[in-house]
Amino acid sequence: MNQSFIRDQMKSFILERGLKAGDPLPNEQDLMVQLGVGRHPLREAMKALQAVGIIEIRHGHGTYVGQVTLQSLEDGLAFRMSQSMAGDLRDVRNVLEVRQALEVGLASEVVTHFSTTGVSHLEALVSAMESKAALGEYFPTEDWAFHEALYKPLGNALILDLLSVFWRTFADVDTRLPGPRYTPVDAASWHRSLLTTLKSGNPTNFAASMKAHFVGINTRLGE
Repeated sequence: MNQSFIRDQMKSFILERGLKAGDPLPNEQDLMVQLGVGRHPLREAMKALQAVGIIEIRHGHGTYVGQVTLQSLEDGLAFRMSQSMAGDLRDVRNVLEVRQALEVGLASEVVTHFSTTGVSHLEALVSAMESKAALGEYFPTEDWAFHEALYKPLGNALILDLLSVFWRTFADVDTRLPGPRYTPVDAASWHRSLLTTLKSGNPTNFAASMKAHFVGINTRLGE
């Protein structure tokens, strides 16, 4: 009986019983009986499921349904981007293209939300960016906080998870990209433009500003 079959059986077991993250799973002996598998193949399958977060093995306490995250995606992207840095940069471009498509594509939803709420938090973040830029400092903390604040109100946790993965994997290679890096002042001006067009309430203008926000990195990638 191959590992793929046992993994599929375990996933079906969890789904059919409606188990949620943190719920306990039967002990090893019971799973062997219920799934009709041996101890060694079951353990190997469980290790594979633990690696992607579907189950969580707490040594001395038992096995539980895991809180599935995008960690395996992040690890894979980070490795591929590092490889790409030594080659044609194709995977770096691909990740940037996906992130850009996601952020530009959400322009209408973002504008709709902020048309009925204040932007004081975003204003404070852009002001902090400009203060650091005036000192010649980059501002990764404020930068991510700004983008997180744009999309968190939309209520789609997967969007934030994906963006954070793209963000962290890009941050790992940013300083190693070819070509001159955009200045802190440039980066601050892009975010000021984003805030200005967001306040205008025009989704088309906001989408254009978001696309322009990626110009600095695209230029370094030869696009």
